[in-house]
Amino acid sequence: MKAIEVPEITGTYLFEPTPYADERGFFCRTFDADVVRSVGIDPDAFVQDSLSRSVRGVLRGLHLRSGAGEAKLVRCSYGRIFDVVVDLRPDSPTFRNVVSFELSGATQVTLYIPAGCAHGFQALSETADTSYRIDRPHDPAEDVTIAFDDPELAVPWPLPVTSMSQRDREAPSLAEVLKRRET
Repeated sequence: MKAIEVPEITGTYLFEPTPYADERGFFCRTFDADVVRSVGIDPDAFVQDSLSRSVRGVLRGLHLRSGAGEAKLVRCSYGRIFDVVVDLRPDSPTFRNVVSFELSGATQVTLYIPAGCAHGFQALSETADTSYRIDRPHDPAEDVTIAFDDPELAVPWPLPVTSMSQRDREAPSLAEVLKRRET
């Protein structure tokens, strides 16, 4: 497994596994504490694992946590997703940068998203399973959502949205979220 720095958003990494493939399929390590530690991330900080299953066109996000934020490792374990990260850390040199990736079960690449960044994804395949490993217990009172179609962010979602939660559908603009964070 190797760590690849994502220059568009400071502190973001892709962890690319080295699969062993044969006639049975493949085997790969999807988490390696030593590799995570080598880029300055505490592997013992992760406290919860979650899984979402989405059908083609479903959009989840853009989400982040208030307070201390939430760092996460995200991996598409089955299918394909279009994954988006937005840097919302005011002191970051990459503040407001947006970066996207295609994550897939075929590659098993894991994306590390630092605390203070918003995250969302859209399922590209008929079924997509997305695994999350987060560094703080989830507290719904700290959930923040930003409009997926905010023109300032101009995220190029690849498919028409087939479904999303009510919370995501009613999310405020980036400007509104940033204004609330200042107060």
